[in-house]
Amino acid sequence: MASRRPHPGRHLVVFFIGVAILYGLTALSQASVDKGETAWKPALGLDLQGGIRITLSADGSPSKENLDEARRIIDQRVNGSGVAEASVATQGGRNIVVEVPGKTADRDQLEETVRRQAQLRFRLVACSDQAPGPCAAADPTAGMAQGLGRAPLDLAADDDKTPAPSDSASGTPSDAPSGTPTDGASGTPGAEQPAEDVAKATSVKSALAWIDAPDQAAIAQYNSFTCNPEGILVDAQGKAADLPDDPAKPLVACSKPEDGATFKFLMSASVIEGTELTDASAQVPQGQVKWVVALRMGNSKDKAFPKGTSGAATDFEAVSRALINTDKQFAVVLDGQVLTNPRMTGIITDGRSQIEGNFTEVTALDLANSLKFGALPIKFSDKNTSVEEIGPSLAGNQLKAGITAGAIGLALVMLYCLFYYRGLGLVVVSSLFVAAGITYALVLLLSKTAGFTLTLPGIAGLIIAVGVTADSFVIFFERIRDEMREGKSMRVAVETGWARARVTRVAANTVQILSAVVLYIFATGAVKGFGFALGLTTLIDLAVLFWFTKPMVSWLAQFKAFNSGHKLSGLSKETLGMDVPAPRRTAAAGGDA
Repeated sequence: MASRRPHPGRHLVVFFIGVAILYGLTALSQASVDKGETAWKPALGLDLQGGIRITLSADGSPSKENLDEARRIIDQRVNGSGVAEASVATQGGRNIVVEVPGKTADRDQLEETVRRQAQLRFRLVACSDQAPGPCAAADPTAGMAQGLGRAPLDLAADDDKTPAPSDSASGTPSDAPSGTPTDGASGTPGAEQPAEDVAKATSVKSALAWIDAPDQAAIAQYNSFTCNPEGILVDAQGKAADLPDDPAKPLVACSKPEDGATFKFLMSASVIEGTELTDASAQVPQGQVKWVVALRMGNSKDKAFPKGTSGAATDFEAVSRALINTDKQFAVVLDGQVLTNPRMTGIITDGRSQIEGNFTEVTALDLANSLKFGALPIKFSDKNTSVEEIGPSLAGNQLKAGITAGAIGLALVMLYCLFYYRGLGLVVVSSLFVAAGITYALVLLLSKTAGFTLTLPGIAGLIIAVGVTADSFVIFFERIRDEMREGKSMRVAVETGWARARVTRVAANTVQILSAVVLYIFATGAVKGFGFALGLTTLIDLAVLFWFTKPMVSWLAQFKAFNSGHKLSGLSKETLGMDVPAPRRTAAAGGDA
């Protein structure tokens, strides 16, 4: 059976089309460069360009365990993409210092992300400025039709027609949705609750009953406060009310300011805690254009809940069954502030829901990271928090020296390969240039899309790749030479040598990738960046070897200058160390006849 004939020209064309697409994507990413930034330049780390330092000071005297846990959570938040290389460290017994590379435009957003408590709770709404309900001074039900009215309960409702945004909760409707509340919707307020796991086993039933008839103390507290334009709850004198966000008690809170308006809410005790989330992600739902934060809640099968409880997914289903097709709302409360107050448009049976609002990509990702990585175990003081710009920790000549070292190393490798491999050395030079071009494009693309920052350890990882790539050529070319020493033609030697060399090269690169993965997973800061750069360049080396170097050698094997063993090809018999037969001498005719 005839073997398949290689088509190196086709492989090279496809390869360069892929490189062109990569540079096209990079060009699109550079089109969104902010003013003051240099296009086609990678983002540099703290050691090379400086950045912003945020110093957080904890209230009271936190334990070392809580301070370390807070440091870990903040590190996960600011390095949510895994390659930003922000530095997070504890200082003393109560401070956490966060250093983020680059001149971040929105410093307030960064500070809010770092210090956010991320205490997420789901509560049921008893009263609000939109629907005073039982909190109204006159008829307890007079306010129910105000603000909300009887608008259709669907996701396409126009929020601009109401005085306040009223989002909708979406989920997986059951086959037979029912507007009838569950048994938990009825009961006697204030009735004695079972002792076993009160917060979980009976919170939904108690909350559903409580929102229909809140206690007078809660109503009085609700009526004694107002919300200022910044979304802060204040008393009659305008002093901020620092009400504790106790999950076991009702809460009075304000919504986040939106279009210059903020609204007050009286809510039940928490029915679902943010700690019961199993996942949170920022996304744009199919067919929509707005960012949302998608949530997935656990149930008794997913994680260990207290004995006698069924889990957040089951509780959320009970809430959705009770509130569907009613004007009643539930609130998503983050750190004592109402993010959204949707109505139920479907029965959520699988624990999957989403937080909707005027999110941007940045704010949606920040919220998702905060919820995913957990709540901070300590609270930070507003007065003692400082934000300042810092300069690079290394002098500017350090970057120049690193780039110079890489250029010198690259030049030496090229010169040696040209001297030793001659014609084949041109393949080495072109492959190194191609690998450098792909690495440059990927670093730029990842800087814009994944927050990758280039530090000196990262540059070291890129320089090491020069040796790794050159090693690939050495193995391949020496295999070709071995085959040709056995008497095979160059065309045959290229294919048989490649079959043996690629196994060795893949095995070696696999070991290096595993090393990079270990560094990336278990290391922190700059070492993590070194591991990422090393892994990235190792993958590039494999791609260039398979889709450029090998097809290029196969293509050159078609030319007589190479397959005939010309002395400049690097494959002559002298170069291969083979014996060259001495030229045959012919004796001159002569002598006597």
